[in-house]
Amino acid sequence: MAIHVLLASTALKTVSVTSLWLIPLLLGAFTYHNYNSYDPESRIQDREPKKEYDFIVVGGGSAGAVVANRLTEIRGWNTLLLESGPDENEITDVPALAGYLQLTKLDWQYKTEPTNYACLGFKKRRCSWPRGKVLGGSSVLNYMIYVRGNRYDFDQWESFGNPGWAYRDVLKYFIKSEDNRNPYLSKSKYHGRGGYLTVQEAPWRTPLVAAFVESGVEIGYENRDINGAIQTGFMMAQGTIRRGSRCSTAKAFLRPVRTRRNLDISLNSQATKVLINPLTLKAYGVEYVKHGVKRVVYAKKEVILSAGAINSPQLLMLSGIGPKDHLREVGIPVLKDLPVGENLQDHVGVGGLTFLVDKPVAIVQNRLQAFPVTMNYVVNERGPMTVLGGLEGIAFVNTKYANNSGLWPDIQFHMAPASLSSDNGQIVRKILGLTDELYNTVYKPIVNKDAWTIMPLLLRPNTRGYVRLKSSNPFDYPIMNPRYHEDRLDVIRLVEGIKIALQVANGKAFKQFGSRLYMKPLPNCKQFKFMSDEYIECQVRTISMTIYHQCGTAKMGPSWDPGAVVDPRLRVHGIEGLRVIDASIMPTIVSGNTNAAVIMIGEKGSDLIKQDWLNRKR
Repeated sequence: MAIHVLLASTALKTVSVTSLWLIPLLLGAFTYHNYNSYDPESRIQDREPKKEYDFIVVGGGSAGAVVANRLTEIRGWNTLLLESGPDENEITDVPALAGYLQLTKLDWQYKTEPTNYACLGFKKRRCSWPRGKVLGGSSVLNYMIYVRGNRYDFDQWESFGNPGWAYRDVLKYFIKSEDNRNPYLSKSKYHGRGGYLTVQEAPWRTPLVAAFVESGVEIGYENRDINGAIQTGFMMAQGTIRRGSRCSTAKAFLRPVRTRRNLDISLNSQATKVLINPLTLKAYGVEYVKHGVKRVVYAKKEVILSAGAINSPQLLMLSGIGPKDHLREVGIPVLKDLPVGENLQDHVGVGGLTFLVDKPVAIVQNRLQAFPVTMNYVVNERGPMTVLGGLEGIAFVNTKYANNSGLWPDIQFHMAPASLSSDNGQIVRKILGLTDELYNTVYKPIVNKDAWTIMPLLLRPNTRGYVRLKSSNPFDYPIMNPRYHEDRLDVIRLVEGIKIALQVANGKAFKQFGSRLYMKPLPNCKQFKFMSDEYIECQVRTISMTIYHQCGTAKMGPSWDPGAVVDPRLRVHGIEGLRVIDASIMPTIVSGNTNAAVIMIGEKGSDLIKQDWLNRKR
């Protein structure tokens, strides 16, 4: 979601009068705050790679940072981590500034293909897909929400022919990573303490999120830990933050081990091809470009792709692994015919469901005084700048189409104490790409008014999209088509989700704020009765917002699965010495924000590598 962008007026490309408050933030961060990330002694050293390593990890994001950490626990193994982007900066640490990182050099700035089924309220009918081009990957751009998914997701993975991936198997890896600092969860058997990844609630919140949880209870749901025994319910969001600051995977997994002699990290190094012997079909190195110069590095044991659900399939196809007809079409010799790039899945939500309130309880940019807000954050690690990208509440609910057990919900709510125009129209409309007609007609009239939002998202869409190459040029962005809402059942589920959201908004707890639905119709939907099923469907297709959870494009499955790219040990079928360890391998998308699950995949994938190579010596 993008309604978090409330505190300044540019995307860090220029400094305007209203964003001068960033200067004391940056200066104060060094002076007053214990930022391990930006202490000069803790900066990641951008090393000049040697010619050969045991392992080469491509991509230092949510999974790759974990893999690089865990492999270098074996002192006799040398590992190179190739990251296409730079290191983090001061702004990436600030939770509330997540949106300011979009459309900058830290973002790949991807766009989906135009469609007539969704994204109708965005320019050229294309949805924006922010992806991290930075050490820490999309964990540096995301909204830090910590949700693992539903136990039935992982049991389903196992049922597809993937032993070792059931919930009983993966839970220990979630716990292994975690350092959960919420006191009420300290004795929970579902959470860990002392891991690399810090998980907390934001230290500051509005009263609206308490009303959100209370209203959920009122309509029959429990207030519970949605990462515990049962997912269905409402809670104040947990996030990957540490003392009020973002805890990216770079901060969590790489900075603590940056001095290991067997770990080299090369920044601004974009992999362009995996080197594979065409006779033996064994991967033996990576071709990459750094500072405009093409280079080659060799792997004695394995190449591991952790470049994410867009870049990992792109790199596989550039290397000759993918659908044979497509590779021939773009002029790439086929080494292995596999369904790379297929099975693309994402969580798509509905934006713009807005409720106005009469009391000054929401996040409104014009009311926030820059200097005291900044200093409260820098000195006390408190205040609105610690909000998880603007999100405060999380819920999982069941429509009438959900599993009869009630334990595998089909809709998730993100609740935020702001609207699409709470930032005075300065950033949100740009990073989403809203059309001028939509913004000016519907959201401009409520600029800087107190408001809050529920964003329903579909947890398990029926549609499957694809990633394909535009050409054989590795610097051409791939073609990305999620095929949002081509299956009408996906739309119908979201319509039902909005109806449940309206029940929540009508709860008694919201009455104290004078909360009411904002009833300005979308210009392309005004032919329908407001909030009828037809109108809601139109809104679903108009403000179709990605939740940045792309996955599935190098599907995990056994050799007999025609849709599989990697086996249950994450090895690419038919290619020796090559694995994929990231969101690409998910057979089906998890029911919830994907970052925690990708970190788990990094943990388990690292163990699989250790088992395979250490057992060879025995």
